[in-house]
Amino acid sequence: MPLSDTLSEEAQSLWDAARALARTAPQGGRTLPPLLFFTDPARTPRPWETAARLPAGAGVVFRHFGAADRVETGQRLREATHRAGVRLLVGLDAELAEQIGADGVHLPERALSAAWALSGRRPDWLLTGAAHSPEAVRAARDVHALVLSPVFPAGGASSIKPPLGVERFSALAALAPCPVYTLGGITAANAPLLAASGACGLAGVEAIQTAFAD
Repeated sequence: MPLSDTLSEEAQSLWDAARALARTAPQGGRTLPPLLFFTDPARTPRPWETAARLPAGAGVVFRHFGAADRVETGQRLREATHRAGVRLLVGLDAELAEQIGADGVHLPERALSAAWALSGRRPDWLLTGAAHSPEAVRAARDVHALVLSPVFPAGGASSIKPPLGVERFSALAALAPCPVYTLGGITAANAPLLAASGACGLAGVEAIQTAFAD
């Protein structure tokens, strides 16, 4: 039985909303995962379990923030994503991405300038980047997609940032030279509000972990 036939109602709603956005937004010449699961050592302590339950075609962004077990966790994520048909990106750490055979790298806003060199070194990689300002959105010319946040009130580091809201998100996404994901407070309940936002897909942390739990 395909995994998509066993998803919970919440998970199916998120996946359907993400795929609907992907169908209507420009893909920028690359096939992009409609749904991105962002890991966090504190909030997603066993990310490989969530990764194993994601539908084929989704993606995982492994952010280790210097954790001592980053290699072991990265390898477990690579095994899980391979089995599930899910793409794996590593946050900032290109060396670890090489080591575990990841599919690309996700760059924080402060490191977006590294995309040009990475694209030359690994043209096969998918490169995404974070953006939180109009300046970063306009300047992101060497990544395949941006992740713009927070759209709704969010947890983690984004909890201190004012949410953009759908209208502001849409305006910023229209400035971008590449497709843009929406991140921050995304749930199955509010994901439909983004239908006409111009987003190319959905990204999340705890909401995805919860939706794709057993």
